[in-house]
Amino acid sequence: MQLGVCYYPEHWPENKWESDARRMAEMGIARVRIAEFAWSRIEPEPGRYDWAWLDAAIATLARHRLEIVIGTPTASPPKWLVDRHPEILPVARDGSVMRFGSRRHYDISSPVYREHCARIVEAMVRRYGGHAAVVAWQTDNEFGCHNTLPSYTQAALHRFRRWLADRYETISTLNMVWGNVFWSMEYGSFDEIELPYCLPTDANPAHLLDYRRFQSDEVASFHALQADLIRQHAPGRDVLHNFMGFYAAFDHYAFARHGLDVAAWDSYPIPRTEVIPLAEADKHRWARTGHPDVSAFSHDLYRGIGNGRMWVMEQQAGPVNWAPFNPVPQPGIVRLWTWEAFAHGAELVSYFRWRQCPFAQEQMHSGLNTPDDTLSAGGQEAAQVGRALRKLSLPAERVRSTRAPVALLFDYEADWVFEAQRHGADFDYQHLVFEWYSALRELGLDIDIVSAHADVGEYRLVIAPTLPILPDSVVEQIERGTNHWVFGPRTGSKTEAFSIVPQLPPGELQRVLPARVVEVESLRPSIRPTLRFNGIEGVALRWRDHAKPGRATEAIARFDDGLPAVLRSERVTYMAACFDTTLLRAFIADCVGRAGIEATPMPEGLRLRRRGRLRFAINYGDQPQAVPASPGARFVVGGPLAGPVDVAAWIEED
Repeated sequence: MQLGVCYYPEHWPENKWESDARRMAEMGIARVRIAEFAWSRIEPEPGRYDWAWLDAAIATLARHRLEIVIGTPTASPPKWLVDRHPEILPVARDGSVMRFGSRRHYDISSPVYREHCARIVEAMVRRYGGHAAVVAWQTDNEFGCHNTLPSYTQAALHRFRRWLADRYETISTLNMVWGNVFWSMEYGSFDEIELPYCLPTDANPAHLLDYRRFQSDEVASFHALQADLIRQHAPGRDVLHNFMGFYAAFDHYAFARHGLDVAAWDSYPIPRTEVIPLAEADKHRWARTGHPDVSAFSHDLYRGIGNGRMWVMEQQAGPVNWAPFNPVPQPGIVRLWTWEAFAHGAELVSYFRWRQCPFAQEQMHSGLNTPDDTLSAGGQEAAQVGRALRKLSLPAERVRSTRAPVALLFDYEADWVFEAQRHGADFDYQHLVFEWYSALRELGLDIDIVSAHADVGEYRLVIAPTLPILPDSVVEQIERGTNHWVFGPRTGSKTEAFSIVPQLPPGELQRVLPARVVEVESLRPSIRPTLRFNGIEGVALRWRDHAKPGRATEAIARFDDGLPAVLRSERVTYMAACFDTTLLRAFIADCVGRAGIEATPMPEGLRLRRRGRLRFAINYGDQPQAVPASPGARFVVGGPLAGPVDVAAWIEED
């Protein structure tokens, strides 16, 4: 468990670097990320490299025994490159060209840009790959940020056509699979296919889905281009990328198979709470802390993507600049966020940034220091964690993450399917998954978020809030396993080619849950079908499947109009609608109990997490809470009463 910070020596006079490095080390920072936006300083003119300043910055940090993470600078190509090759600029969905003047102004499919990226990355890694202080490399920065994926360039079109030809082999096969007989959309050759944008009305959803698959592969191959060079010239160093929270423009599981040692991500709990589709009351309630499950969700997601290895590459340390509203965080919350990340398995929590920048686009984004070099409130809390970590001496085996009792299946293609065909304006895949995740956390449970294609035989309960394209492996695992499974609405509703399954939803799930969905409806906010379950009254929101149970399937709950709300057949439960928070929690609790898992309902704002032998209680609430520690527990952070916006951590002794 280490602390880090993002640092931009090119933003500051060189006479500040020594003091900065010394103070970083003094406050307990171990690792520093640099250079991910420095291409114009590294290569100010085509082919002319200026390494002197970066050599000096690395030497300064290394003198203070700080380990260095170098970011490749490919997220911001310099002006001279754009002027020479304007074709590298990305194209938005409305057909407009995104121009130079900020960042991420490049097309991931451009062969010219890929050539220049390989050149600059190889030059950097040849120079610093063997440096003893350089322990890791980050490729690019936040792939797809600012709606730069998908991109609709001519380079993307040419590569997409080749991708389709490899996938379908003949144009007649593509026409058949896509259903192009509809609206006279049939093609005579792969060279006739255009990109799915700037159309009079809806694009063919099969076309959209394949384009998302293609763009996802493009991201993975662009990363692999850099990762291969890093592995060649910097063997033994970790390769990572800093992903974003609640972002699904590409398949991160597939990405991880292309040379990734650590899944890092950028944690901004308050602005993320502001921009995801939460109720206004929840946004207000958690405006200064972030929702208690917002960061935890991404911690658990990226821990799974990294095969157990997860870093927070950018941790919010104060007010930021990019949300609709940017309040000052509540005192104590930066410390809480840091310990929470460690609780969920983070090896490193790296704050953004060392010093608030007084110029350019992010001048309203705070750091550990204010522009006049005064430690900010967040910086003081980071230093507090640094002091605690110095005193914390735990064997690695005691804090190694172990398997949770519950697996939650996450699928990036599901997000693309619903984005292409929501059928209801407020149906959002990630929000649905988040609601189910939050319901599990409110029961005091640990959750592993894993791919929909993962082997989950060792979990006692497997949760799939929805899987529109149902992998064959899911039904096969149910048939041969003994664990309990829970599915949500729209599961098994589409084929891989994005058409309605021949046997009607839930498709192949009918092998283990005899039932058919004969109609579906999206529910406007004023339509709220009511029901009762175990004495709890509630409503359906956003979506409802009209299901008919078959033999051996029971409707364990029905709406007041008689339609089944929840179906069950032995170890498989199917929720046929989206439900309000209280009712969803009741249904989830019932499934948890049937799986033989002990639940501990949490007071508002309190969450638990186990990391090996170390247990954490994380209190987002404004009231002190007693933590569920055994009488012989040894506290290493806090004590048996977690105060408001506070953390306790203890070891349960044998």
